[in-house]
Amino acid sequence: MKHLFSLILVLSFSINTFAQPAPKSGYISKVWVSDLGNGTYKNPVINADYSDPDAIRVGDDFYMIASSFDAIPGLPILHSRDLVNWKIIGHALKRQPPFEHFEKTQHGNGVWAPSIRYHNGEFYIYYPDPDFGIYLTKAKTITGAWSAPKLVAAGKGLIDPCPFWDEDGKAYLAYAYAGSRAGIKSVLAIMPLSSDGSAATETGRIVYDGHELDPTIEGPKVYKRNGYYYLFAPAGGVSTGWQLILRSKNIYGPYERKVAMDQGKSSVNGPHQGAWVNTQTGEDWFLHFQDKDAYGRVVHLQPMKWINNWPIIGLDADGDGKGEPVITYKKPNVGKVYPIETPEESDEFTTPKLGLQWQWQANPQPTWLFTDAGRGLLKVYTSKIPDDAKNLWDVPNLLMQKFPADEFMATTKLLFKPNPKLENEKTGLVVMGRSYAQISIKSKKDGLYLMYGACQSADKGKTENEKEIAKLKSGSVYFRVKVTIGAKCQFSYSEDGTRFTDVGDEFQATAGQWIGAKMGIFATRDTQTNDSGIAEYDWFRVQTLK
Repeated sequence: MKHLFSLILVLSFSINTFAQPAPKSGYISKVWVSDLGNGTYKNPVINADYSDPDAIRVGDDFYMIASSFDAIPGLPILHSRDLVNWKIIGHALKRQPPFEHFEKTQHGNGVWAPSIRYHNGEFYIYYPDPDFGIYLTKAKTITGAWSAPKLVAAGKGLIDPCPFWDEDGKAYLAYAYAGSRAGIKSVLAIMPLSSDGSAATETGRIVYDGHELDPTIEGPKVYKRNGYYYLFAPAGGVSTGWQLILRSKNIYGPYERKVAMDQGKSSVNGPHQGAWVNTQTGEDWFLHFQDKDAYGRVVHLQPMKWINNWPIIGLDADGDGKGEPVITYKKPNVGKVYPIETPEESDEFTTPKLGLQWQWQANPQPTWLFTDAGRGLLKVYTSKIPDDAKNLWDVPNLLMQKFPADEFMATTKLLFKPNPKLENEKTGLVVMGRSYAQISIKSKKDGLYLMYGACQSADKGKTENEKEIAKLKSGSVYFRVKVTIGAKCQFSYSEDGTRFTDVGDEFQATAGQWIGAKMGIFATRDTQTNDSGIAEYDWFRVQTLK
C-alpha cells in the first residue's frame, strides 16, 4: 500500500459569515498552473471542462459555478480570492431530480448553463433542465446545505436562466430557448418573478431576436449600471461565436447591441458565455469559456473596461471597439497576494469523503463504493450493468473526472478481489466520450486477465471491441493512460509499478455530449448474485508525462 501522508490545510476565517475561508496552502496541479508567480497569469485559468461559467464576488471571495449535465454530484462550486487561483469547494446538487429519471445515464441532459447570485443574505442558484424547466436551489452559506431544487418555471426548452432584483424590489428572470425542445432558438426572453425569486408570476416575453445578426444567442446574464439594463449573451455558436452586449433603459427593451469580444487574430476560438465580476479595488473582469473539443470548455479570464457605457472585454489592440482574448496578463488587483492553488486532480483516498473532483455518470447508489480512509483505499464494488446497456456509455456507475490539461499522465494502483461465485467481473481505467477506451482486469474461471477495449461511436450504440491481452499473476496491477496534444491516449499497465507495457493502439479521445472527455474508474458485472467483487483502488495520480 502507498506511503500514507496528509496535506494540512490551515484555514483563516473571515468575519463575514457568508465568506469561504482562504487556505494558507492548497493543492497545486503538476500539469497546469495559471498563476505564473510573478504577478501575471496565463489563460486558461482553469484548463478543464467547467462549461458555461457564472461567477459573483461576495466580500473578498469569488465564487464560480458551471453546468454539469448528468454528472453527479452536480453544479460544482469553485472558490477564489484573486480570480486566478481556484479550488473546488462543493456541489449544490447531490442528486438530480427527477431522481428515478436520472438513475439512468442521460448524456447531454440535466443541468445546463446555471447562474449564481447573492441576495438578502442567501446564495441563489438557478439552473435549467431543458426537459423539465428552471429550478432554484438556495443556501445561507456557500458550503452549507443547499435546498431541494424547486421548479420555478416548468416547461420544455427553457434554458440559461439568470435572476435580477431591481432597486424597486421587483424580480425578473432572463432566459433563452433550446431549439431541440422548444422548436425555436436565437431569442432571449424575460419573465417576472415573485419578490423572493421562487416562482414565475407571468409567462415570459421575448426581448431580443438574434436570428439576423446574432444566431444561436443564448446564456443571458443580467446586470444594471448607470441606469442601463445589460444582457451579456453569447452568440454565433459554442466554438465559433462572440460575446454580445445588449443594453436598454427598460428591462423589456428595446435593446441596442454591441459585440464586446470576439476571436479576432487570437488563437482563442469562440470566446464567450460567462460572467462580469469586479474587484474590491474597482477593476472589471470577465470569466468565459473556450470550446476545446475533446478537452471540453475551459475557463479564461479577461480584463474588461467601460467606454461610453459599453464594455470592452479583452484587449482592443486595433481600436475597432471589440476586444480580443489575452493569453497572458497581469493578475487582478484584489488588495493582497494569495497562494497558488488549483482544482484537485490526484487522490490518495485518505479522507472519508470522496474527492470533489469525482462525479458519477448518473445518480449514484450507496452500494457502489466505500471510502476506507483508515487504510487509504477506495473500495469500488462491481455492479450489474443495465440489461439494455449497449456499452459503457449506458452504464451509470462510472466514476470520472475532467481532463485537467492538454498533456498529462494518470496512473492508478488497484487490487481486484472478484466474487468467486461470478465470472466476467471487471474493473479498470477508462477514457470516456462519444467513443471510449478502457484497460481492465476481468475474472474468468481459470484466473484474472488483462483486457483492452475500445468502442467507436459508443453514443450510437456500437459494440465495444474488447481483446484479451495477457493472464495476470495476481489482482494487483497498475493502470496508466498518457494523454498528449490533441487528446491522443496511450494506455499501459504494470505489475510492479516500474515497468509499464503499452496496450492497444493510440486512442483518439472524443468529446461527450456537450462535455469534454473524462477519465476514471469502473467496476461491473454482467450477472447478479447475492454479493459482489471488490476493487480496492490505492491511489489515483495525475502527473506530467514521463
